[in-house]
Amino acid sequence: MKKTILMVAALLMAPLMANATDFKENVHYKVINQGPGSAKPEITEFFSFYCGHCYNFAKSVVPTIKKTLPQGIGFEQAHVEFIGGPMGEQMSRAFAIAKQLGVTDKVEPAMFAAIHEKRQRFAGIDDIRNLFIANGVSGKDFDAAANSFMVNSQVAKMRKDTKNAGIRGVPSLVVNDKYLVMTENIKSYQEMLDIAYYLAQNKP
Repeated sequence: MKKTILMVAALLMAPLMANATDFKENVHYKVINQGPGSAKPEITEFFSFYCGHCYNFAKSVVPTIKKTLPQGIGFEQAHVEFIGGPMGEQMSRAFAIAKQLGVTDKVEPAMFAAIHEKRQRFAGIDDIRNLFIANGVSGKDFDAAANSFMVNSQVAKMRKDTKNAGIRGVPSLVVNDKYLVMTENIKSYQEMLDIAYYLAQNKP
């Protein structure tokens, strides 16, 4: 993948949607599920709080996705565990807790900033709890959600989805639970989105 600064700069340019016929299987995307895809068109970003590219993607690309997402297509995010050592699973749990409590918009940027800007080290769930509290979540609400059935289920689902999609690097985009956007040949994050949008609209 090209340097992040080049990708971010590309996003500032007017989107140039490539001809759909230019998007080829096993060149721009690959099939990861031979069965039926998701019930509704959906794009899922797989990411890690410990990933520098994901940090830049969150700041520059996710807002673009939310603004330009074609009507009728959903957008979800899933945290992966294979970055960050023992804290990988704990960060997946942190993301699941944030989703459960409806505070993703506050906690996600705060977590990225703590790791990549403030260089904060997280040693366990207590450090994560402190970040939530610093961003307006009561300790009682955090504790109630931390090991709840819904959060445990979400953590397990993200782990399963990561394995099923064969995710080995992030950020990655999976479309309709069936297609993985390949990044080896893309020139910008915008092209990555163009491929994802094309798949979501044309490849059930």
